[in-house]
Amino acid sequence: MEIEEKIGLKIKNLRNKNGLTQEELAARCELTKSFISQLERGQTAPSVSTLEDIVECLGTNLSEFFGDEKEPKIVYTKEEYFEKEDKNGYKVEWLIASAQGGNIEPILVRLQPGTELKPDKPHEGEEFGYVLEGAIMLHYGEDTYKVKKGDSFHYHTNKTHSISSASNKEAVFLWVSTPPSF
Repeated sequence: MEIEEKIGLKIKNLRNKNGLTQEELAARCELTKSFISQLERGQTAPSVSTLEDIVECLGTNLSEFFGDEKEPKIVYTKEEYFEKEDKNGYKVEWLIASAQGGNIEPILVRLQPGTELKPDKPHEGEEFGYVLEGAIMLHYGEDTYKVKKGDSFHYHTNKTHSISSASNKEAVFLWVSTPPSF
């Protein structure tokens, strides 16, 4: 398919999506119905400024018009996880490698006995966790909570917070923060 045909098809689809006839679009853009028809069939190519006017009349801009239309990824396999093993006795697996660009960051943390994550200073956001194995100590401000297998935790990150091991075996927990901060 030629570039003119691709542009024409995208314009036609946007026009139909907006419930406009060729005549209505032409009037909005101060063009002729004949030009819009030829454009949609890939028989002519608009100037950049004309194309910009058309896409604006269709409720978008050139960047969105030419942008990639891929659907966002839904399923992530274990092979796509990104892992980091720290010398202090814990391992973090980012369950969604591209989470830094989103609103949440789900990670799986494996914490060895006698170890702790470095304290996190107050910041904007919330954090949620679910302990899958073992037990952890959640340090939140001046308070400390023991969180065991099957327990969950949730807090606003407006106080200093950290997590340490609370058992003699590996603790594994799912940790979700918003916005991404790990």
